Amino acid sequence: MEVAKEPQNQIQFDNYRKHGGATLGPYTTHIWKHDPRHLVFLLARYKFVAKMLEGRGKVLEVGCGDAFGTPVVAQTVKHVHGLDFEPMLMDDNRVRLKEISCSFEVCDITKKLPEGGPFEAAYSLDVVEHIPLEKEHLYFQNIAASLTPEGVFIMGTPNQTANEYASEGSRLGHINLKTHKTVKESMARCFENVFIFSMNDEVVHTGFGPMAHYLFAMGVGVKGKRSL
Repeated sequence: MEVAKEPQNQIQFDNYRKHGGATLGPYTTHIWKHDPRHLVFLLARYKFVAKMLEGRGKVLEVGCGDAFGTPVVAQTVKHVHGLDFEPMLMDDNRVRLKEISCSFEVCDITKKLPEGGPFEAAYSLDVVEHIPLEKEHLYFQNIAASLTPEGVFIMGTPNQTANEYASEGSRLGHINLKTHKTVKESMARCFENVFIFSMNDEVVHTGFGPMAHYLFAMGVGVKGKRSL
């Protein structure tokens, strides 16, 4: 068997031979083949969530997709429970991420609450823009209902002002885009405190809202569930 020229690298070759390489899910495989730099932006979004939720116990991910970013958050919280309404993803996620502290459930958050609640925190990236406006209230209400009274919810979504630069596929799917103002209004209906952040590429900041490509909204404390 060949030996690495630098001894500190040997364990990486040994693990690669024993376990094989990492496998991406169907969504992120498509992105890797067609727009690989977009994965940098996605990972940065999950890193922001991971930093904000560090130390939390049981955390809910709404719209996990193929769970590309779930391991990033799982590094800083005790457990992630991922939801998605696409059944074809769940079994594959369970196999690929079997060594990560996470679980998966087929669930449409606009129709029912997830199993295993209440959760200390929740996050949902690139989901609300796909939900019809008339069902949006169910998305927020059911996520809030799944949290503890002091729960935290982080939502990420493309900025409406950046839509002219989006791909044709994105524009077709993004039927409910938000601005700084409207995303805060939506979040404030269910949470006592709302904090808004801007994001351009992989940089999160508090700059001028209309010039942000991506928006984060953080809700803290569920309205109507405050502890005495």
